Amino acid sequence: MATIFSLVIINKSGGLIFQKDFTETARVDTNEAMTQASIWHSLHAISAQLSPTPGCTGIELLETDTFNLHCFLAPTGTKFVLTCAPRAAGMEVLLQIIYELYSDYVLKNPFYEMEMPIRCAEFDSHLLSEIRSRS
Repeated sequence: MATIFSLVIINKSGGLIFQKDFTETARVDTNEAMTQASIWHSLHAISAQLSPTPGCTGIELLETDTFNLHCFLAPTGTKFVLTCAPRAAGMEVLLQIIYELYSDYVLKNPFYEMEMPIRCAEFDSHLLSEIRSRS
Protein backbone atom coordinates (compact mmCIF):
# COMPACT_ATOMS: atom_id res chain seq x y z
CA MET A 1 0.00 0.00 0.00
CA ALA A 2 1.26 3.46 -0.92
CA THR A 3 0.99 6.56 1.20
CA ILE A 4 -0.68 9.26 -0.83
CA PHE A 5 -0.10 12.73 0.57
CA SER A 6 -2.09 15.07 -1.66
CA LEU A 7 -3.77 15.78 -4.97
CA VAL A 8 -3.69 19.10 -6.80
CA ILE A 9 -5.55 19.89 -10.01
CA ILE A 10 -4.27 22.84 -12.04
CA ASN A 11 -6.20 24.39 -14.92
CA LYS A 12 -4.58 25.09 -18.28
CA SER A 13 -3.83 28.68 -17.23
CA GLY A 14 -1.89 27.56 -14.15
CA GLY A 15 -4.63 28.28 -11.62
CA LEU A 16 -5.32 25.97 -8.70
CA ILE A 17 -8.82 24.50 -9.10
CA PHE A 18 -8.63 21.65 -6.58
CA GLN A 19 -6.40 20.73 -3.64
CA LYS A 20 -6.89 17.89 -1.18
CA ASP A 21 -4.53 16.65 1.53
CA PHE A 22 -4.88 13.01 2.58
CA THR A 23 -2.52 12.96 5.57
CA GLU A 24 -1.96 15.31 8.49
CA THR A 25 1.73 15.70 7.67
CA ALA A 26 0.96 17.02 4.17
CA ARG A 27 -1.30 19.88 5.26
CA VAL A 28 -0.75 22.99 3.16
CA ASP A 29 -2.69 26.24 3.46
CA THR A 30 -4.49 27.65 0.43
CA ASN A 31 -1.96 30.38 -0.37
CA GLU A 32 0.92 27.92 -0.26
CA ALA A 33 -1.01 25.48 -2.48
CA MET A 34 -1.69 28.25 -5.02
CA THR A 35 1.99 29.16 -5.08
CA GLN A 36 3.04 25.53 -5.52
CA ALA A 37 0.50 25.02 -8.33
CA SER A 38 1.78 28.10 -10.14
CA ILE A 39 5.40 27.00 -9.79
CA TRP A 40 4.61 23.47 -10.99
CA HIS A 41 2.68 24.82 -13.98
CA SER A 42 5.69 26.96 -14.96
CA LEU A 43 8.22 24.15 -14.45
CA HIS A 44 6.05 21.80 -16.48
CA ALA A 45 5.84 24.27 -19.38
CA ILE A 46 9.56 25.05 -19.31
CA SER A 47 10.52 21.37 -19.22
CA ALA A 48 8.36 20.69 -22.29
CA GLN A 49 10.18 23.46 -24.19
CA LEU A 50 13.67 22.43 -23.08
CA SER A 51 13.26 18.70 -23.61
CA PRO A 52 15.45 17.21 -26.35
CA THR A 53 12.77 14.55 -26.89
CA PRO A 54 10.31 15.46 -29.67
CA GLY A 55 6.71 15.55 -28.51
CA CYS A 56 7.59 15.81 -24.82
CA THR A 57 4.68 17.30 -22.85
CA GLY A 58 6.59 18.08 -19.65
CA ILE A 59 7.63 16.52 -16.36
CA GLU A 60 5.69 13.38 -15.47
CA LEU A 61 7.60 12.31 -12.35
CA LEU A 62 9.74 14.18 -9.85
CA GLU A 63 11.52 11.88 -7.38
CA THR A 64 13.04 13.01 -4.09
CA ASP A 65 14.21 11.21 -0.95
CA THR A 66 11.01 12.07 0.93
CA PHE A 67 8.26 12.12 -1.71
CA ASN A 68 7.43 11.54 -5.36
CA LEU A 69 5.38 13.94 -7.43
CA HIS A 70 3.46 12.40 -10.33
CA CYS A 71 1.82 14.56 -13.00
CA PHE A 72 -0.81 13.62 -15.56
CA LEU A 73 -1.56 16.11 -18.33
CA ALA A 74 -5.11 15.77 -19.66
CA PRO A 75 -5.88 16.49 -23.33
CA THR A 76 -7.56 19.75 -22.22
CA GLY A 77 -4.35 21.02 -20.59
CA THR A 78 -5.53 20.33 -17.04
CA LYS A 79 -2.78 18.90 -14.82
CA PHE A 80 -3.39 16.32 -12.11
CA VAL A 81 -0.52 16.31 -9.60
CA LEU A 82 -0.31 13.53 -7.04
CA THR A 83 2.21 13.62 -4.19
CA CYS A 84 3.02 10.27 -2.60
CA ALA A 85 5.64 8.33 -0.69
CA PRO A 86 8.86 7.45 -2.54
CA ARG A 87 8.74 4.32 -4.69
CA ALA A 88 4.94 4.15 -4.52
CA ALA A 89 3.66 1.84 -7.24
CA GLY A 90 0.65 2.28 -9.50
CA MET A 91 0.38 6.07 -9.34
CA GLU A 92 0.07 6.41 -13.13
CA VAL A 93 -2.96 4.12 -13.03
CA LEU A 94 -4.38 6.05 -10.07
CA LEU A 95 -4.00 9.33 -11.96
CA GLN A 96 -5.93 7.83 -14.89
CA ILE A 97 -8.70 6.78 -12.48
CA ILE A 98 -8.77 10.26 -10.93
CA TYR A 99 -9.04 11.76 -14.42
CA GLU A 100 -11.99 9.45 -15.14
CA LEU A 101 -13.66 10.53 -11.87
CA TYR A 102 -13.05 14.16 -12.86
CA SER A 103 -14.61 13.52 -16.28
CA ASP A 104 -17.60 11.67 -14.82
CA TYR A 105 -18.44 13.85 -11.82
CA VAL A 106 -17.03 17.30 -12.58
CA LEU A 107 -17.12 17.80 -16.34
CA LYS A 108 -20.56 16.20 -16.70
CA ASN A 109 -21.95 18.36 -13.89
CA PRO A 110 -24.19 20.97 -15.57
CA PHE A 111 -23.39 23.51 -12.83
CA TYR A 112 -19.61 23.30 -13.20
CA GLU A 113 -17.87 26.05 -15.19
CA MET A 114 -14.61 25.11 -16.90
CA GLU A 115 -11.41 26.42 -15.33
CA MET A 116 -13.21 27.28 -12.07
CA PRO A 117 -12.57 25.72 -8.63
CA ILE A 118 -14.05 22.25 -8.24
CA ARG A 119 -16.82 21.97 -5.68
CA CYS A 120 -18.52 18.66 -6.33
CA ALA A 121 -19.47 16.35 -3.45
CA GLU A 122 -19.74 13.29 -5.72
CA PHE A 123 -16.21 13.81 -7.02
CA ASP A 124 -14.90 14.29 -3.47
CA SER A 125 -16.53 11.13 -2.13
CA HIS A 126 -15.46 8.91 -5.03
CA LEU A 127 -11.93 10.35 -4.92
CA LEU A 128 -11.63 9.72 -1.19
CA SER A 129 -12.92 6.17 -1.65
CA GLU A 130 -10.34 5.49 -4.36
CA ILE A 131 -7.49 6.95 -2.29
CA ARG A 132 -8.50 4.97 0.81
CA SER A 133 -8.54 1.76 -1.19
CA ARG A 134 -4.87 2.36 -2.07
CA SER A 135 -3.54 3.73 1.21
